[in-house]
Amino acid sequence: MQLAVADLGVTEAFYGGILDVSVERALTSPGAPEHLVMEQDGCVVIFVEESAVVQAHPILGDRFNVYPKGVGLTLHFRVNDIEEISDALDDEGLEILYPLERKPYGTLELWCFDPDGYLVVLEQPVKSGR
Repeated sequence: MQLAVADLGVTEAFYGGILDVSVERALTSPGAPEHLVMEQDGCVVIFVEESAVVQAHPILGDRFNVYPKGVGLTLHFRVNDIEEISDALDDEGLEILYPLERKPYGTLELWCFDPDGYLVVLEQPVKSGR
């Protein structure tokens, strides 16, 4: 899956820094756009800057202005230290849709938006008796 983002550095800081998900800058071929690769549980997400997407596919330029990124797409992640992540999101002033909550199906869950408006659901399994 490839997602367009405004700034790779901001995306890398959010996913790698705040969420502590493995995100790597990919080695690129000459002429290919710089991008980030995030792999988790057999899924691969590639982040490419919007400007590079528009340069390669000019017809998409107007669509980025009409259709906001992230509408209809939800990224789910199982994380560790969800309480620390929640605090970091608050500290950074990032938008939280549903704050951290213990769910009856045995997880702590938090819904937030990444810097580009993609909906991110974070969950951490809760041990019994906690």
